[in-house]
Amino acid sequence: MPKKTKKSNIYAQSKIKKINDKHPLSQPQKRNFRLGNHIKPSIIKARFVKWPRYVRLQRQKRILFRRLKVPAAIAQFLNPLDKATTSTLLKALQKYAPETRKEKYDRINKLAQEKAKNAKSKKDGSDKPINLKYGLNHVTYLIEQKKAKLVVIAADVDPIENVVFLPTLCKTMDIPYCIVHNKARLGALVHKKTATCVAVTDFKLAQVDLSNVVRVCKETFNSAVPHFKKPEKGVKSSHREYKLRKLLNAEEAKKVTS
Repeated sequence: MPKKTKKSNIYAQSKIKKINDKHPLSQPQKRNFRLGNHIKPSIIKARFVKWPRYVRLQRQKRILFRRLKVPAAIAQFLNPLDKATTSTLLKALQKYAPETRKEKYDRINKLAQEKAKNAKSKKDGSDKPINLKYGLNHVTYLIEQKKAKLVVIAADVDPIENVVFLPTLCKTMDIPYCIVHNKARLGALVHKKTATCVAVTDFKLAQVDLSNVVRVCKETFNSAVPHFKKPEKGVKSSHREYKLRKLLNAEEAKKVTS
């Protein structure tokens, strides 16, 4: 057994003295956490969990986005389209959802049967429906050719470098664009899990809704002046600033009184 040092003896004696100083009827009872005795206090186990690497990276990334000065090109992805306009836009875009494989097969089969009977259709095979165009390369091509009438970009694309050039390209080509919250919502429109961006090439369906959305997009995104996102202060730096301000105020008060 290790020998008790002088320091530890002094500490033990002082502890006993403190206990004895109290009233004899109010002596502290040693807590017993066995069955039928004291209730064990709850422990926040989150502090003791070793979180997976991807969770730690997510949290670090969120803190960095708050604390650092975010450039204008990326800052606009942190302020997407408002909720009401987004719901109106997505409802309108549902009418432009691409046809399924079965629908495409039936349409081509019907057209082939009409041709076989030598009865040309009124549109002569050009009755292909106007659908949403998706895929980053395809949408970029449509913007460059000025065929896109409206471009919708997802805000939560990772890495953001994949789509960070699209807003600048849309502004250069004078094509209205907007940024919406969720890539999964865009993916649902085109029967995919996710979609980074979609484009509309014609406004044959839901013209009124889409024209209103285009007007809002031009005001909110195309005509918007780019600005840096101001960084938020952490808890430690906020407390430091508060203490410093308090000291400065105290010094100023002394000068005024003197």
